[in-house]
Amino acid sequence: MSAVELAFAGALGLGGVRSLLVWIGRPLDSSDPGDQALYAVYVAARAGLWFAFAGFFAGYALVDDPLRFRWYVLVPICISAVHLLAGFALGNRSSN
Repeated sequence: MSAVELAFAGALGLGGVRSLLVWIGRPLDSSDPGDQALYAVYVAARAGLWFAFAGFFAGYALVDDPLRFRWYVLVPICISAVHLLAGFALGNRSSN
């Protein structure tokens, strides 16, 4: 167990909590349920990316054989893709 990786994991986890609290506090000026759903996905992916990186550092510090979890690199990539697509879809919705 390494204290440096755990410190990074803790800092990134706190960054995720902060991101979640900041973005939940920002209202969306639309009452359309589709916009609300896309915004919820956008905010969850934004905070989830912080938590994914925190999990990477925590796993690296706590797991005996980190090479067994090479697949975990796909988690931040997939969350980034969801964040990008939700932001793109939210920005390109037509206002009625």
